[in-house]
Amino acid sequence: MRRVVLVAFEKFQALDLFGPAEVFSLATRYGVGEYAIEVVAPTADPIRTSSGVEISPTATLHGCRGPIDTLVVVGGEGVPAAKADPALPRWIGRTAQRSRRVASVCNGAFLLAAAGLLDGRRATTHWAACDHLAERYPSVTVERDPIFVRDGNVATSAGVTAGMDLALALLEEDHGPEASLQVARGLVLFVRRPGGQAQFSTQLSTQAAEREPLRELQTWIADHLAEDLSVPALAERAHMSPRNFARAFSREIGTTPAAYVEEARVERARIALEESSAGVEEVARRCGFGTVETMRRAFHRRLGVGPAAYRSRFRPLNAA
Repeated sequence: MRRVVLVAFEKFQALDLFGPAEVFSLATRYGVGEYAIEVVAPTADPIRTSSGVEISPTATLHGCRGPIDTLVVVGGEGVPAAKADPALPRWIGRTAQRSRRVASVCNGAFLLAAAGLLDGRRATTHWAACDHLAERYPSVTVERDPIFVRDGNVATSAGVTAGMDLALALLEEDHGPEASLQVARGLVLFVRRPGGQAQFSTQLSTQAAEREPLRELQTWIADHLAEDLSVPALAERAHMSPRNFARAFSREIGTTPAAYVEEARVERARIALEESSAGVEEVARRCGFGTVETMRRAFHRRLGVGPAAYRSRFRPLNAA
C-alpha cells in the first residue's frame, strides 16, 4: 500500500487535489495498484476550495507522521497566503525528507520552491505563473512549455488538469503502462500526455474559426498532417478561392494557414519523438514534413532545438 499525502490549505484549487486523488483512488478500485490517500492541512477545521466547496482534512500537518510514498502539494489562489506563513514551507521541506517522491500541481510549485526543494532543479508551473516563479526563485530552472517536469524525485506540473497527467505518469512508473491506461480510460483521459508536451495544443493556442467550414477544417488538419496541406489544397477543401481562404483563415484563426499547419505538425512530431522509438526520418514523413531537414528547421523555429535534441531532453518518464 503506497501512502499518498496531499497538502491543502484555504482557497486551494479543487481539481488540483481531486484530479490526482481520483487517479490513485481509481487505481486501487480497479485493482491495478494500492494507494492510501490522505489530505492534510494546517488545521483540523474544514477548508474551502477557491470555488467555495468545503472539505475536511484527514489530519493536520502536525498529525501527519511516518514515511510517505508520494507527497503532493496542490495549488490555487490561496498559495500566496499559504506561503506567507513560513510554517507550511518548513513542514513541506521536512516532510519531503521522509517521502519517496514529492510533487506539486499548478502554482503549488511556489510552496516547493519556498521549501528549498526546487533549488538547482528544473520545474514548471501554470503558464501564467512561470515568469514570476523564475523571477522569485532564480535558482530554479523554469521550463515554461512542458505540462510536467521530473527532476530526480521531485516533479512539478502545469496548471490544474496537468496534475492528472502527472499522476498518471507516476502510476505508470509504479505499476506499468497498462495500469495507467486502464485508469485513464475510466477517467476518459488521454494516456498519457507526455511531460514535454506543450501546455497549449495547436487548437488551444489559436482561436476557433467563426465559419463552420473553417472550424471543420481545423479538426480535419489534425487528422491528415501527412497530406498536402498547402493553401490551394486547403482552400479547395473549404470550397473557397486560395486568396479568400488565406485571408479568412488568418482573420478568424489569428495565424496564417502555413504557420498553423507547421505548428500542428511540430506538435504531433513532438509526441511521436517522446512516445515512440520511430526514427527521425519516419517521424518527419508521418507528420508531413517530408524531409528531416524541413522538420529540423520547423523545430528550431518553434522550440529552439532540433528533433534529436528534443527527444534526448524529453524522454519518457520510465526512461528518466
